[in-house]
Amino acid sequence: MMVRAAVVTEPIDTTAVLREVESPAHGASILFVGTVREVNDGKSVDGMDYTAYVGMAEREMTAIAREAAEKFSGTFVVIVHRIGELAIGEASVAVATSHAHRDEAYSASRYAIEQLKARVPIWKREHYIDGSREWVNAESRPTAAEAASARGDRLPAESRPS
Repeated sequence: MMVRAAVVTEPIDTTAVLREVESPAHGASILFVGTVREVNDGKSVDGMDYTAYVGMAEREMTAIAREAAEKFSGTFVVIVHRIGELAIGEASVAVATSHAHRDEAYSASRYAIEQLKARVPIWKREHYIDGSREWVNAESRPTAAEAASARGDRLPAESRPS
């Protein structure tokens, strides 16, 4: 079983991530890339900050990659998520899967990204063109303040998710 997961601070080399899952036994390779988009919920965005409880995030991402590889037996899975400040169009996450057959490769990819979104302690704060910033989807995960506390720092009250 080939699985890998990482949280990184540098731009994601999506071609390299896809190459990691290549195999002569696999006829299907899938690459999902999530990028920072310019509009969310009708608000114009000019960037994004991602923050994480890195140790926990990498452990959970590795667990998800293993689950996908076991659930869709024979699948190779690599998950990479970037943290830090990202601009519009930059890749925030890449999920590469491969399998002998396309159905399993697609299913493993979808499983991995959906589980990552639901379970991994990574938070995003959008930067809007009006100068404001807002935490996104923070209510469905541990709070950003909890993540900051786990890292040993503290967020100002105005930047905490409500």
